Amino acid sequence: MHFLSGLIILLVAAWLIGFAWWCVARPTSAAHFLHRFASTRRAHYTEQILRLVTGMAIVAHAQAMRYPELFQTFAWILIITSATLMLLPWSLHQRFAQWVIPQAVRFLRLYALVSFVLGAILAWAVITPVG
Repeated sequence: MHFLSGLIILLVAAWLIGFAWWCVARPTSAAHFLHRFASTRRAHYTEQILRLVTGMAIVAHAQAMRYPELFQTFAWILIITSATLMLLPWSLHQRFAQWVIPQAVRFLRLYALVSFVLGAILAWAVITPVG
């Protein structure tokens, strides 16, 4: 389980870092991708399941990471918000996405920077052994 949770976190970190580069290299394409978030029920549930899996992987791996309390808190925020969004009507998430995604696209370089930093922190926390 330890290996699998670490691998999942590293894959998420790689995705976040890759997405950051995508935002810089192909901003129009990245913006198009962002506009698809919560655009359909399938996209909504796929996003929430991926967030849940990520959160559960971080919970499972947090004690082996530096700053375990910080990562536990982050993971539980992911899990709770994802579970809540899965229980609420998809249309609420879609309306929220219609408001927030244009803001993310407007500040795409900042969004890319945050994505890169989060990915780098997650990778560092998994790769750097505790103790």
